[in-house]
Amino acid sequence: MTVDVDKPGSLTKSETPAAAGSLHSLVEGSGLQTESYAISVEHLDKHYGDYHALRDIDLTIPSGSLTALLGPSGSGKSTLLRTIAGLEVPDGGIVRIGEADVTYVPPQQRAIGFVFQHYAAFKHMTVRGNVGFGPSIRKQPKVDIAKRVDELLEIVGLGGYQDRYPSQLSGGQRQRMALARALAVQPKVLLLDEPFGALDAKVREDLRTWLRQLQTETGVTTVLVTHDQEEALDVADHIAVLNEGRIEQWGSPLEVYETPANDFVMSFLGPTATLRGKLVRPHDLVLSLKQIDDAVPVVVERIVHLGFEVRVELRDGDEVGLLSAQITRGEASRLGLTVGQAVFVRPGQPAVLAAP
Repeated sequence: MTVDVDKPGSLTKSETPAAAGSLHSLVEGSGLQTESYAISVEHLDKHYGDYHALRDIDLTIPSGSLTALLGPSGSGKSTLLRTIAGLEVPDGGIVRIGEADVTYVPPQQRAIGFVFQHYAAFKHMTVRGNVGFGPSIRKQPKVDIAKRVDELLEIVGLGGYQDRYPSQLSGGQRQRMALARALAVQPKVLLLDEPFGALDAKVREDLRTWLRQLQTETGVTTVLVTHDQEEALDVADHIAVLNEGRIEQWGSPLEVYETPANDFVMSFLGPTATLRGKLVRPHDLVLSLKQIDDAVPVVVERIVHLGFEVRVELRDGDEVGLLSAQITRGEASRLGLTVGQAVFVRPGQPAVLAAP
């Protein structure tokens, strides 16, 4: 028997997300989401022996929003998500979904959809069986389940894949199936634990765009755990930056990037450079061929062309290591930069460049 298996990691024409208008009509027509629920946690604490995983966490996630929990490994982001889901019981504090206190409510009674990094699909079931499993154990009518599964598979770009098995899907397709399965139970909230972490960069990028559209159209309150700063900045309405079990900052992607609460937040959200002991963004550095204001003398160590931008690695005699500046290709050409050249660097906006 010949099996038509898509190339792993690729997106096919049938996977292309529905256009906004048709997606909206599908959502409205199927009753995928009729109301949204806010999530709130108060004074949440969690220990694993001597390890303090969550430290007095206070957080309110607005209904209908997509919030990213962002942080390094061990920061507590997955523990926080699992506690919201009911997969972990806190040592202190309260978890609410909507107005209901669900702190000690079992996961299956919280009306949540949960998607892990690894899809945990039923290998012996078809795509239809996997997506319809939740509604079926809730004893919903078979006709309603079949209709809902077909609509969901259209929404996630898997229309026509109902009779395939998980082994016959690419990684991106299996993750879409997992999201459809989570939505099939009409969850109050959707919880995603690094759902795209096992996929290659191009597929992750495509699925991020698709997830943003899906969440906007369904309106389901969504929480995404990720350690990928670009992913969080790309898809989230709000970002909570975690470190060592605490929330360092909460705000919109623009707020946490442009006005970081501290050096940890700034260094974790995108590249930074250290100039005279102060953290700065590489793209906020201005290079000139003569000293202006408090510009620092440096030597060009390396020039890396990155398409439209150019990364200039600079050696500062008073600093340990290299300092990187990110400038446009036009700026680099105008300055005539060469390796070994002495230039000056200062923080600021590169709107006005010094003449050679």
